[in-house]
Amino acid sequence: MKKISISLSGHQTSISLEPEFIAELQRIAHENKKSVASIISDIDSSRPAHSNLSSAIRVWILNSVRK
Repeated sequence: MKKISISLSGHQTSISLEPEFIAELQRIAHENKKSVASIISDIDSSRPAHSNLSSAIRVWILNSVRK
């Protein structure tokens, strides 16, 4: 696991993800000309309240790769 730190809604937060997921998230961000923080913010705002952010990111990446 690797931690990345980002600012969400003005608050610093850390997210733990496997290096492979971080690499894929960075690739998707680069491909879409967006920052990783921007993508994570979008995921955070659209996930169900009971859902863990790291899990929501993994599912989002999986769905992106499947497209």
